[in-house]
Order: sequence, then structure tokens, then C-alpha cells
Amino acid sequence: MRGLAGKGVLVSGGTSGIGLAAAARLLGEGCRVFVTGHEQAGLTGALETLAAAAPAEMFAGAVGEVSSPQSVADIVALAEEFTGGIDVLANNAGVAWQEPFLDLTVEAWDRMIAVNVRGMFLMGQAVARLMVANKRRGSIINMASTNGLAAEALYAHYNSSKGAVVQLSRSMAVELGAHGIRVNTICPGYIQTPMNVEIARAAGNPAKALAYARDFIPLGRAGDADEVAAVYAFLASDEASFIHGAELVVDGGQRAVM
Repeated sequence: MRGLAGKGVLVSGGTSGIGLAAAARLLGEGCRVFVTGHEQAGLTGALETLAAAAPAEMFAGAVGEVSSPQSVADIVALAEEFTGGIDVLANNAGVAWQEPFLDLTVEAWDRMIAVNVRGMFLMGQAVARLMVANKRRGSIINMASTNGLAAEALYAHYNSSKGAVVQLSRSMAVELGAHGIRVNTICPGYIQTPMNVEIARAAGNPAKALAYARDFIPLGRAGDADEVAAVYAFLASDEASFIHGAELVVDGGQRAVM
């Protein structure tokens, strides 16, 4: 897409699912890409996958914990050095699991908020500070969910975290626009990712995607990670130069269902 070639990109949560698909897509657009993940095995596998998309000198990665200020500072410094300057943050790291509201523990609640909200804030702030300090116009794209726009049973903690991401993104957009930094949010619906496959398996319903698509998605299928990755590429590109403070829903019509 126009304006992406040569851009420096940091993808948090870039070792599987949508994050890995976004990293591959942005590499294909000619970006230099740095990915992060929370464990070494996942990072190793992701780097092997990306080797099929671009020369080795175009991508790198590191293990880190997005809820830790020091870890985020280290990741951002490594990404800034590798890319020659971060122009795009695909702020993608997140967790999800089902848990009934009446059974939610404080520990489960805190872990969800730590990764999905605190991590989004820490990574976004660290990158934005660099962009402002270096007078670099950039794009920050935060990963939310349709669960941040409407509620789903068994996901009170997740719904709340993604609603917070939507509001955080709007707040960032209000303050960062004057610095030439565009901030937008992606809100996917049901996407067939390793995380969603594991949630369905843990719930004893491995065919959930098919049943959910039949009942709730007008297009009749779950989404694919590559389809969300294309939205990351669009929002990062010059094609989206006047899109700011927006939530782009990628859900096959899911929110249109009564």
C-alpha cells in the first residue's frame, strides 16, 4: 500500500494469530518489522515463519512482557535500533479466556487488565514518546474487539478490557493528533486464531467457529487472520492519512445481527 515501503514497524503480540499475520503482511509491503512475544518458543517459530516472507535482515524480534514498564522500554529500544526508527506500532498483544462473572477472581481480572489495558497503554506511550521526541509522524494501531463495543457472556473481564482499549485509543487520538501521530483501533469479530481455537477446545466445543458463524455472522464464516492483517496495513499506510480516532470493525456483519 502507498507509503509503507521502508517504514519501521513494531508488532507487539506478533508471534501468532493476527499479530503474526500482520507482521508478514507488513513485511510484504516492504517494511522493516520487529515482533515481540511472551515466550521464546513462540518467537522462534514466528521468526521461522517470517523467513518465508522476507530476507532475514528485514525482521527481528525479542521476548518481553507488555505489562512490565522495564520490559516495554527494552523492547521499544531494541525495535527503534533495528528499524532505524519506529513509524508504525501494531499494538496487538492481548489475552482472552472464558470465565463466568460469578466465578471471576481478582487475580484473573488483574491479569486480563494487566495485559490488555496496561500493556496497551505502556507500549503506546513508549512509542508515542519516541515519535514526539524525534518529530516523527507515525501511526499507532491498537487491537480491541467487537467485545469492546458490545458484551458477550463469559467474557466480563475481556469485554471490560477491550472497552477500555477503545476509550484509551480515543484519548490518545485526541492528544497525539497535534504531533502528526494517527491513532486508530481495530475491532475484530470472531477470527479463527490459535487463541480462539484453544478457547473453544477448553470449553469442549471445538466446532464453535462453524456454529457461531452459522448463527451470528451474516457472511457465514469466521474471519481469517490475514483479513485483519490487511486492515493493519491499510491503517498504517498513506491511504488512511485522514483516518484518526476511529474504530474499524472487521466482523463479517456480526454486529448487524439482532
